Amino acid sequence: MEQIFETQRLSFQYQTEPGVSGALVLKEIDLSIESGSFVAIVGHNGSGKSTLAKLSNGILLPTGGKVYVEGLDTMDRTLLLEIRRRVGVVFQNPDNQIVSNLVEDDVAFAPENLGLPPEDIRRRVDAALKAVDMYDYRLHAPHLLSGGQKQRVAIAGIIAMRPRLIVLDEPTAMLDPQGRKEVIDTVKQLCREHGITVALITHHMNECIDADRLVVLSDGEIVLDGTPVHVFTQVEKLSELGLAPPETTALLFALGQMGLNVPLDALDVTACAQTIYDSISK
Repeated sequence: MEQIFETQRLSFQYQTEPGVSGALVLKEIDLSIESGSFVAIVGHNGSGKSTLAKLSNGILLPTGGKVYVEGLDTMDRTLLLEIRRRVGVVFQNPDNQIVSNLVEDDVAFAPENLGLPPEDIRRRVDAALKAVDMYDYRLHAPHLLSGGQKQRVAIAGIIAMRPRLIVLDEPTAMLDPQGRKEVIDTVKQLCREHGITVALITHHMNECIDADRLVVLSDGEIVLDGTPVHVFTQVEKLSELGLAPPETTALLFALGQMGLNVPLDALDVTACAQTIYDSISK
């Protein structure tokens, strides 16, 4: 498979004051993401997740090592516009990304800044709003929308740029459960139905269940990397890292500790219930 994003021995440290660097936030990370995949990245606060998001399209530049987007080096300042066309980043607070008084104007903002013809902008805006199921709200005022709807508008603004990769940095952190569901359903749809590569950074483990791959960061290093089943069934290792598996896995693990012979690989609620039923029916 084609690698859309790659880091090579990527390191980063913030300056605590001019000329003085703090501790390494990322430590020689090697990470590649395949085109068309849905990758979730988790870790405790301070693990380097948000820093990685900002490094993905040149908002921040590496202290050491390299970041490549389809072979383009983010350290080459002449390539940053092209890199940012290929990688869009969505942050926690949608209010910080909404700049217009109408939903459709907000989604049109980035394509307009790319200098696209009006007819192309219209097509992109309509397609992006339909992709996130917000087309019927195109003439609404963004500030009157719910948190989940605002975040979907922010995602539409990125989609309108036609990126190859969307990086979402804890996009549900400020949302209620319904808003979180709306956004995660949208993210999965973008990947599965529209072929957009997705990197979802989150601290909600349940949001990672349907990912193709799960990467766990701890203190600036990749400590676990594999399918969600592979990662989440390592309950004791996750506990050592200060992380908890999804509620389904935690329940199955607790039942196993009590003597019930149940596998840990049933991540969604329906599969978990069926696994428990099958075990107690034997």
